[in-house]
Formats: sequence, structure tokens, C-alpha cells
Amino acid sequence: MTHDVDEAVLLSDRIVMLTNGPAATIGDILTVDLPRPRQRMELADSSRYLHYRKAVIDFLYTRQAHVEKVSA
Repeated sequence: MTHDVDEAVLLSDRIVMLTNGPAATIGDILTVDLPRPRQRMELADSSRYLHYRKAVIDFLYTRQAHVEKVSA
């Protein structure tokens, strides 16, 4: 388990992304199809790597955006 997007894409074959909150559930599963062994510097400019990274970030910040409660 990791909270680091780059680490998740670099190390994983599947990334299981959870919804927010104490009742979190599986929100999406992303299959990462990148050749092994994976070298961080070699993948830095890879369009496939960037595609997976963007998919995770999109899930976290667009589809599961945090809604802050305003105190009254």
C-alpha cells in the first residue's frame, strides 16, 4: 500500500483506488501494463507511464475530490 502516485505506478501491476471516508469502498481498479524491470528515470518521459499516472491523479482529485465542511 502507498499514498504516492508515482510509487504506485512504478511498482504495481494493479492499483486499487478507494473512495473517500471511513466507509471507503473500491472506487476503481487500474491495470498497469508496463514492462519490467521498471526504472524510474527511463519511465519519466514515457507516454504510457504518464497515462497511468494521470488516471490515478484524475481519480483522486477529480472523481474523488475532497469536500471540506464549513463550520457554522
